[in-house]
Amino acid sequence: MPAEWDPHAATWLAWPHFRDDWPGKFEPIPWVYAEIIGNLSRHEKVEIIVNDLASERRARNVLTRANAFSEQIRFHHWPTNRVWTRDSGCIFVRCGAGALAREDVPGRGVPDARLAATCWRFNAWAKYSNHQHDANIGRFMAEYADAEPITPEFRKTRVVLEGGSIDVNGVGTLLTTEECLLSKTQQRNPGMTRRDYEKVFRQYLGISNVIWLASGIAGDDTHGHVDDITRFVSPDTVVTAVEADPNDPNYEPLRENIRRLRAATDQDGKSLAIIELPMPNPVIFEGRRLPASYANFYTANGTVLVPVFNDPNDRVALDIIADLFPDREIVGIYCGDLVWGFGAIHCMTQQQPAI
Repeated sequence: MPAEWDPHAATWLAWPHFRDDWPGKFEPIPWVYAEIIGNLSRHEKVEIIVNDLASERRARNVLTRANAFSEQIRFHHWPTNRVWTRDSGCIFVRCGAGALAREDVPGRGVPDARLAATCWRFNAWAKYSNHQHDANIGRFMAEYADAEPITPEFRKTRVVLEGGSIDVNGVGTLLTTEECLLSKTQQRNPGMTRRDYEKVFRQYLGISNVIWLASGIAGDDTHGHVDDITRFVSPDTVVTAVEADPNDPNYEPLRENIRRLRAATDQDGKSLAIIELPMPNPVIFEGRRLPASYANFYTANGTVLVPVFNDPNDRVALDIIADLFPDREIVGIYCGDLVWGFGAIHCMTQQQPAI
C-alpha cells in the first residue's frame, strides 16, 4: 500500500446527501465539500460519487456557484448510504504485494506497475444497519479505475476493515489501534487476534511491521480510528495528537499512545521521529463531544488540506504541518460543521495512487 503523500492519479469522494448524518446542520455541508473539491481539483483529478443524475445536477450547481467546478472533476452515478469513502471505498495497492504475489494461486501474478484494489467488507463500523449501498462502492471504484479487485479473507471469511483504522508509511509499516480492531465493542471481525490481523496486513497490504496504539479520541463514532490521532508524514516520521489539559478525557489515552510510539520501530528496526500535534479545544454540539482533530488532514498532490475549528491552536497545527510538507500548499478548511457528522477531511476522501 503506497503512502498517502505518494503521487495520486485521483481523489475519490461521495457527495453528501444523508441529512441524518448532520441533523439540523446539513445546509452548510455541500459548501464545505465545494471548498475541499475546489482545492483538490487544482492539483489532481477528483472522482465524485453521486446517487443519480439529479444529485449530479445539485452538486454541479453548488460547485459552479462556489467557483469550484473544473474539467478535473468526474461524476459517477452509484448510490451510497453515507459519504465516508475512506472507510467504504476500496484501498488501492500496487501489484506485486500481498495477495497478488501468492505462490499458491497459479497465474495470479500480474505485471508490475499495475493497480490493484483491496475490497474489504464494510459493515458501517459494526454499528449502523444502513450500509448496503456503501458495501458495493469499493468494487465500483476498482472497476472504473481498471484495478485488479482483491477480496481480503481470513479463514475463508471476508475481512472487515475501514481505511480510517490504518495509516501506512509506504515501505512496510502500518499504524492502527487496539480499541478499533481488538475491542469487543463495535467488533469488526469476531475471533481475529492481533497476530491474525498482522498476517492479513502482510498478505493484502504488503505490511511487515504493525505498530499497535491503544485508543482513539473522545467522541469518535468509529471506536478508535487512527486517522484522528497519529499519522505518518514520511517513512520515518509521525505526527501524533497530544492534549495539554490533564482534566480532558483525551489526556491520558494520548499520553499512552506517545509512549508506545517512543518504544516502537519501523520496518527496519529504527526508532521513529515523533512530532507532537496539539488538539483543538473540545468541539461540542447539542451536548455531544465531537471527534475534532487536526490529525484528520489529507495529503494530495501539491497540497495538504487540514481541518480547522476557529481555535487558537489552528495556527499552531497549520505551522507544524507546513514544516513537514514544505513542497505542498497547506490549506485550512473550517470543519466545525462537517465534524458534526463524526468525520472530517481524511474520512471523506480516498486516494488512488498514480502508477
